[in-house]
Amino acid sequence: MSRRSRLIPAALIGLVSLGLVLTGCTSDDPLAAQYREGSGKGYIAGDGSVTEIAADDRGESVVFDGTLEDGSTVSSADYAGEVLVVNFWYASCAPCRAEAPDLKTISEEFAGQGASFLGVNVRDQAPSAIAFNESYEISYPSVMDVDDGGLQLAFSGSIPPNAVPTTLVLDSSGRVAARILGQVNSPSILETLIKDTIAEDG
Repeated sequence: MSRRSRLIPAALIGLVSLGLVLTGCTSDDPLAAQYREGSGKGYIAGDGSVTEIAADDRGESVVFDGTLEDGSTVSSADYAGEVLVVNFWYASCAPCRAEAPDLKTISEEFAGQGASFLGVNVRDQAPSAIAFNESYEISYPSVMDVDDGGLQLAFSGSIPPNAVPTTLVLDSSGRVAARILGQVNSPSILETLIKDTIAEDG
């Protein structure tokens, strides 16, 4: 796979400033703390509502491809036959930061257990995404979708504009089986959605 990384001056400046914000443990994250206290600071996010879609009512399989933060490429074909959790986020999104520790834990719980995780970063360049993932110790990859919006377009029927974060659970056929619109407030709910989707093939 190709190893492309475009570092532009603005991205480097953003990385420096983001690094200052991300320094230290996540419990000291001021943006996440402000969000938990009810200060949205102008961020547009969902209300945390959960939608499950019965197997017979699901749409077509979602086909996508994109470039990850390390410059390699990924596509829906890479996840064929397994459940995929797709999380739309960006680094300065307060609710994204608030849910990051839970997503890390859940992604590790299901690693090798029939479900994979894929992030979709909708605003940042690669250096900012890498800094975020290192700070929160997130090991699953993210598509850098800011330039062409390819994944946002591919999932446009499942995610409303500007509702970030949004987390989708895709079944083994690549169809959207469940959606959490907004922050993952209850890790157990996402765990149950994933387990139920995996069990469909049991």
